[in-house]
Amino acid sequence: MTDHSDTVQVVDVPAEDRFVVKAEGMEAELVYRVSGNQIFLLHTEVPEALGGRGIAGQLVRASIRRAESDHLTVVPWCPYARRWLKEHPDEAGGVHVDFTIPPPAEG
Repeated sequence: MTDHSDTVQVVDVPAEDRFVVKAEGMEAELVYRVSGNQIFLLHTEVPEALGGRGIAGQLVRASIRRAESDHLTVVPWCPYARRWLKEHPDEAGGVHVDFTIPPPAEG
């Protein structure tokens, strides 16, 4: 399979609290929330048709770059982002990652 990850352009849309990749008329996103000195990674979604290209990982990398530039602690509440960061500790070497489990959702 061809790796398209180096041709992916991730755009940070702070007004919408998300990183976005647009490809083939579809959108992939990583929804986040900045609070104080933390960036909470909440939800990653990549359309099935765009799967297998490393897009979700590029979205997480974009959050790391944002955390580095804004001196933020990354708090991965999104299960994908949490797993990716644990599997790629070298990628997040320049930021602090807080693996605290999110509180249960209110019902």
